[in-house]
Amino acid sequence: MFSIIQAAGWPIWPIIFASIVAIAIIVERLWSLRLSKVAPRDLLPSILEEYNRTGTNAEMLSRLENNSPLGRIFVVGLRNVGNSREVMKESIEEAGRSVAHELDRYLTTLGTIASLSPLMGLFGTLIGMIEIFGSNASTGSNPAQLAHGISVALYNAAFGILVAIPSMIFYRHFRAKVDTLVMEMELQALKLVEVIHGERQI
Repeated sequence: MFSIIQAAGWPIWPIIFASIVAIAIIVERLWSLRLSKVAPRDLLPSILEEYNRTGTNAEMLSRLENNSPLGRIFVVGLRNVGNSREVMKESIEEAGRSVAHELDRYLTTLGTIASLSPLMGLFGTLIGMIEIFGSNASTGSNPAQLAHGISVALYNAAFGILVAIPSMIFYRHFRAKVDTLVMEMELQALKLVEVIHGERQI
């Protein structure tokens, strides 16, 4: 591997750095965007059961806020439980927008890496082509410099595409995942409002 990096020349290093950042984001988002971590399915029934039994209290709200992003939305709703349905729903929607923004964290960076990696590979290709033409001196071609220029051109183009493909795949996957999680939280938050205001059963 190190011999390949040496053959690819210095233009490969920005691509390697981008790949490390992309891998870190992918691993972090895979861990953070799990349904059980963002919007656990058993949270709403347990909260409604506790609310019907004891009402709201500081300990309950603190525990719920630390539970999950969905828990933070529920906390805002429960703090407005004495207000009208419209006020409670609006407060939940505001909290939901904030949580949705948090779920999008790092995705812009991942999308940028997916878009820029081929361009960085193209830049390395151009550097390699420059070295190839530079090998044609007036006294003749320099085979070593010619081979190095070809290596730089080909390796950088390949590495750029290699980084871009999985980055784009995971970027689109995470975008769809965030949309699904946001919809799930909206449905559960709406159910909380309707149950508390007596418009539906658990």
